[in-house]
Amino acid sequence: MLEDNDVTIDVVQGVLSIRWFDCTVTGMEAHAGPTPMALRKDAMQVATHIMQEVVASAMRHQPHGRGTVGMVQVFPNSRNVIPGRVKFSIDLRNSTDALVDQMADEVKAFAASLSAQTGLNVQNDLVSSYPAQAFHDDCKNAVASAAAKLGYSDMPVVSGAGHDAVYMAQLAPTGMIFIPCLNGISHNELESATPEHIAAGCNVLLHAMLARAGVAATL
Repeated sequence: MLEDNDVTIDVVQGVLSIRWFDCTVTGMEAHAGPTPMALRKDAMQVATHIMQEVVASAMRHQPHGRGTVGMVQVFPNSRNVIPGRVKFSIDLRNSTDALVDQMADEVKAFAASLSAQTGLNVQNDLVSSYPAQAFHDDCKNAVASAAAKLGYSDMPVVSGAGHDAVYMAQLAPTGMIFIPCLNGISHNELESATPEHIAAGCNVLLHAMLARAGVAATL
């Protein structure tokens, strides 16, 4: 987002709320050749409809809605066998707990309706739940003021990924600073930031720290 907007400093507003589920669809495995389409209990076909609903729910709840299916296990995982069971992950995120819970309710309602239509069992198990975390206004203002003082362009963005700062925010006033990385890639061996952007982030951090400490910056 920083690259797309040609902005140097991201004044992080907070971190999205996250819900992780494991969804398991159970049908009946059967041979791909002899079994007519109308008589199949294909767990994969039901599972893929639910996967699409995960994405559709996120699209309905923009700008911060996120919906991802990142892990799929197919049983028995054979080329010529109709899948009898499919287990997949669901990752839902949004800016508030209420919004991400609404997304989860939509996906679960869709899955229940599909189960009733097809007769296949669908089970959704909550794996992890992380509440949304807003950062402290004083820290956000210090970062924005430091960026303005140093002449760096800045914009407010909510972090979609979890960070240690989420837990620090429960103990003390907390904020975060993001800088651009090539193609938006971070937490990855392909991460690449320019020395200029790294220096900008460090300078903003320094001035924000000095401001919060009540020390006049002379740099």
